[in-house]
Amino acid sequence: MGLLALGTALEWPEAKKRAHQVREWGILQLLEIWNKAKGKERDAMLWGDEVEYLVVTYSENDSKVLLSLRQAEILKALAADKDLAAKGGCVSPVDGDVVAKPKYVDAVARVECERPSVRPLTVVARRKSSLPVFHPEFGRFMLEATPGKPWGIGFKELLDVEPDMKLRRRIAKEHMRLTEYPITLTTFPRIGCPGQFTDPYYPTSGPKLRSQFVPDEIANPHIRFPTLAANIRWRRGRKVQVNVPVFHDKETPTPWKDPTVNFDLHNWAEDDDVRNGAAPDDYIHMDAMAFGMGSCCLQITFQAKNITEGRQMYDQLSPLGPIMLALTAATPIYKGFLANTDVRWNQISRAVDCRTPEELGEKPLENDRWRIPKSRYASNSTYISTDPRLRQEYMDPDLVIDPDIKEKLVEGGMDDRLATHFAHLFIRDPIVVFEEDLQELDLNKTDHFENLQSTNWQHIRFKPPPAENNTGWRVEFRSMEIQVTDFENAAFSVFMVLVTRAILSFDLNFYIPIKKVDENMERAHALDAVLEKTFFFRKNPFPPRPSRANTAFGDESSRPGSAMPSRPGSPAPPVEEEYEEMTIDGIVNGSPDGDFPGLIPIVESYLDSVNVDVETRCQLATYLELIRKRASGELETTARWIRNFVGAHPGYKHDSVVDEALAHDLIGAVIAVGEREAAGENFAGLGIHGLSKLLGSFRGGCGPDTDGQVNGEQTNGRANGEQANGQANGEANGEQVNGQANGVINGVTNGQSNGAGSISISVEELDRETGPLKRKSEWMDGETGQSE
Repeated sequence: MGLLALGTALEWPEAKKRAHQVREWGILQLLEIWNKAKGKERDAMLWGDEVEYLVVTYSENDSKVLLSLRQAEILKALAADKDLAAKGGCVSPVDGDVVAKPKYVDAVARVECERPSVRPLTVVARRKSSLPVFHPEFGRFMLEATPGKPWGIGFKELLDVEPDMKLRRRIAKEHMRLTEYPITLTTFPRIGCPGQFTDPYYPTSGPKLRSQFVPDEIANPHIRFPTLAANIRWRRGRKVQVNVPVFHDKETPTPWKDPTVNFDLHNWAEDDDVRNGAAPDDYIHMDAMAFGMGSCCLQITFQAKNITEGRQMYDQLSPLGPIMLALTAATPIYKGFLANTDVRWNQISRAVDCRTPEELGEKPLENDRWRIPKSRYASNSTYISTDPRLRQEYMDPDLVIDPDIKEKLVEGGMDDRLATHFAHLFIRDPIVVFEEDLQELDLNKTDHFENLQSTNWQHIRFKPPPAENNTGWRVEFRSMEIQVTDFENAAFSVFMVLVTRAILSFDLNFYIPIKKVDENMERAHALDAVLEKTFFFRKNPFPPRPSRANTAFGDESSRPGSAMPSRPGSPAPPVEEEYEEMTIDGIVNGSPDGDFPGLIPIVESYLDSVNVDVETRCQLATYLELIRKRASGELETTARWIRNFVGAHPGYKHDSVVDEALAHDLIGAVIAVGEREAAGENFAGLGIHGLSKLLGSFRGGCGPDTDGQVNGEQTNGRANGEQANGQANGEANGEQVNGQANGVINGVTNGQSNGAGSISISVEELDRETGPLKRKSEWMDGETGQSE
């Protein structure tokens, strides 16, 4: 949400004049952080997750489902809850001040700008309460929730994530109206449609967003957000252009013209955009930041033991971003129409694209400094590790940097590679500048640095420690889409934690040219990319086998988890021989015909190596099995489930239109699934089309499911007709491999009932001291991995 200070926000002409000062002061603050924290060692291996919710107003008896714009009131209710306050509270002091009593908040206490919202391991790290924390977001219809304190290194803690996510949803619902629900869909299917889609209703075409489709009041009223939207529009000289290809069904006309676009609107100068080609045929046209920043996602932040390990994580997770984006695809509908893409990423990128025509290459450079190939919300453009395996051929040959900024950073003691990274981020202008911030430079703060760092929304973010805080160097994984259930979101969160631990333990190498990561991000947008597309990926991620003389780790540099492992002296092969195109199934599960063993087999090898207890291993196996089946196509992505739900709805005319009745039933289905999950019950009997293909028999299963058209009238996403087809996707019933349960246990195991299949963990089990999650270099020589 970010930098939630209240002061005098400068309009763009004045902010532009002060941009150089903000950059200069930001670099000085960065160097202060660098010199103070570059030697930090042995930080605890903490991590945090962020779940974002849409808040909807829904009733079985009302044909309309609306976005509720009561974010502030809900946060106030949470802050005012005396029972929660007695346990530490569910709203951070910073957010409480902003929501309940607006004032200028000192920059030390400000929230880090994420998207613009996420800040695990900082404010959260200072809290002692284990209650979850709720934060405001860009949209007044959104909430964000994080754990009350960072997750630690114990394997048992991985099993606490799902119950904690359920607790967050329950607490949020308890502080809403009876007809309000927190749901985890990436986008509201009818945001921006003609008529009413918000509660309460506001007219469109306001002075800040100047949007044909959404009102100014849809954004959080904090001065940061309308200023961000207005200055992006002002800087680029026109409204943002978010154009998504429409899905052509059998009754969709060709060419298709967006029927919601008003070509005769003349309220603002920017209304000329659509008359000048901003709304092309066969594209769903959107014109405001809300269409991007109003999307929900699932993000994970990892704290490294030191800067070297953080840089390693940043690099090695970068190629995984597009893979996880495709695997979590959940965004097939925009503005009441089926899109021909499955994910949100490019839409957010376009919704905050502040580049001018000169920077876009549409006009010759005259007033701007350079042409910029990407939006400030984009895939990574740099690798930053000191790993000797990082070859120059992997780098972006067209990377744009500010040479003056780089020179200052190098002169200040920063190494060339990291200086290049920040010099690239700092080619941007700050968008929101507060007059009060420009009076005096304070090197004990990070406000100017964060102003630019946090409005570069890359799919992996490298995060220096904040000022005056014990937090370490962190890496944020930002590409994943939010899923319908807490079980799914927990599964993907835990999976990424285990992949990260395997990377560090086995010193894995996923490097491919950064341009191929860009190409993979584009491929991830395709309809059913998880099954239909291939992705560039490294064939062999393992380091060369050490010689027998080195296996005792007498040489520090030869440890599998060290930052500078030994390498053979033979010439490296051509880069093109190091990677190939693979399916998501091959990347995740491995292929008998390929060299790459698969991410899940690697994770299972890691778990074998650290001897996880069988009870914990069985529950982790459930999460891995979900990932496995999504990658293989045995289970569908959320995007595919939504498409099939729409296609089977009796009111759908196969013309790509998602009307009010269809949206009502889709949201009703999502709410029904959430209520069953919250009650710890299985999903059988809901009659929701295709649900077994989304969730299989996980968490008790879905029972019989319809196949094809819904047989009968739908109410709340429930089909009142005969059910057929049986239960899909049975799971291994206690099969043991290598002494570990590598299938999903069906039956009364780990607190799961055979009927409901929900996790039920006692307080004693939650509090039980567990074995640590360790790097291989630590478990090989008996260290614990705890911070000193």
